Amino acid sequence: MENSSNTTLLNTALHEWHKSNGAKLADFGGWEMPIEYSSYLNQSGEKGGVLAEHSAVRESVGLFDVSHLGKIEISGAGTVDFLNEILTNDLSKIKDGQAQYNMICNDNGGVIDDLIVYRKNDEQCLLIPNASNCSQVFNTLQANNKKNLQITNEHTKYGVIALQGPKTTQALESIGVKLELDYMSFTTIKIAGHENIGEIIVCRTGYTGEYGFEFLPLWQNSLLLWKLLENAVLKNGGRVCGLGARDTLRTEMGYPLHGHELSLDISPLQANAGWAVALTKNSFLGAPVLRDEKANGPVQILRGLHVQDKAIPRAGMSVKTIEGQECGLITSGTFSPTLKVGIALALLNPKIEVGTIVEIDVRGRISRAKVVKPPFVASNVR
Repeated sequence: MENSSNTTLLNTALHEWHKSNGAKLADFGGWEMPIEYSSYLNQSGEKGGVLAEHSAVRESVGLFDVSHLGKIEISGAGTVDFLNEILTNDLSKIKDGQAQYNMICNDNGGVIDDLIVYRKNDEQCLLIPNASNCSQVFNTLQANNKKNLQITNEHTKYGVIALQGPKTTQALESIGVKLELDYMSFTTIKIAGHENIGEIIVCRTGYTGEYGFEFLPLWQNSLLLWKLLENAVLKNGGRVCGLGARDTLRTEMGYPLHGHELSLDISPLQANAGWAVALTKNSFLGAPVLRDEKANGPVQILRGLHVQDKAIPRAGMSVKTIEGQECGLITSGTFSPTLKVGIALALLNPKIEVGTIVEIDVRGRISRAKVVKPPFVASNVR
């Protein structure tokens, strides 16, 4: 498939499976990815689609192919120290076998990307950046590599398969897998009776707000693991899910998406991600600017909007006070399948307090919304 710029899109190892199972495919970060499976039937014979897939994750269990995510391996003496001089968060706060949410900024405090760091040991780390930013993250790391570390872009070394939802444990136990991992910790497993899948890195993480895991099999073994997990998911009342549901799920949680809530023009502090910025560290990329921003206060702040009528807000729509003054811009907006109402994330003037009623121009029609602090629904990740 080609996108609008006539660039051939990349495919995951599960691409043919997606096509054969009725996935609606679209460009996502340069990859042709499943958005939804409207004709895919669950165990009860019910069709899929974003709403059904979203509900499966909130109520039972869902399976996602997110193999388009980047993978960068770093090794050598001083790997953790090197990353601590580049990334915003403090890797000294986690132990070997733990993972950490992080960001990599430019010198102006803008976010090149947000990513997960798997700390294997002091000399080995695996980074999981976003698909479209993997090369830029890799190039930034290489440009700052004064320790002669081994930094390799391994985008297609591993697949990434996410299993998310309250019945995740039951699904795994039905195939003989029992995992006892703390949140944001990882290990390596083999599945008894399925040795042909090989070793799998598995981390207690996700992007949905539900209990779950992300599995990293070798790329060529992704389909074997996918089919095994698909069968387990179906038996436990779940279904396979596309990136459409992943987006509505993360929006309900208030999780940022790079290019929307984070960008080269939107700092971590503006995106309410200051908890992942260790300003007490000696130095990291963008630190001086972020320290100044912390001291002076950000010029805009990410908030949630809970729409008061049936309108569905979308990214790019303007937000005004009830007096008609511009006060912000929506970065992500959707219909919340859980709350049955329109919700949005928006960058607002910091003077607009939580609880304030604001107005949104929804295709020429004015709708009112209440400013809230995300998440819109309770987190179940722990």
